[in-house]
Amino acid sequence: MKVEIVSNKRNELLKRNEIIFNVVHENSPTPSRLEMRRELARILKTDVEKVYVRRMESTTGLSTAIGEAHVYDSPSQANQVEPKYIMLRNSPKTEG
Repeated sequence: MKVEIVSNKRNELLKRNEIIFNVVHENSPTPSRLEMRRELARILKTDVEKVYVRRMESTTGLSTAIGEAHVYDSPSQANQVEPKYIMLRNSPKTEG
């Protein structure tokens, strides 16, 4: 999996960076949000708790996807701003 940051804009009002990224995933399925969170956190040298993948869209027939993520200054800021459904999508699935 190869990740390329296309755009990184700062939103000072919401204390976050708004990231647009491309993913090339040759010979493998589209990465999950959790995998993307970990990879973006590694690339941006930040904590996983500050990264939230908003959306990822695969291109039909190609091994590429484009996505959007928000990287907050702190996990508490993310809790205040990010919608609950996005936070649920970015959390590990629980058995039950």
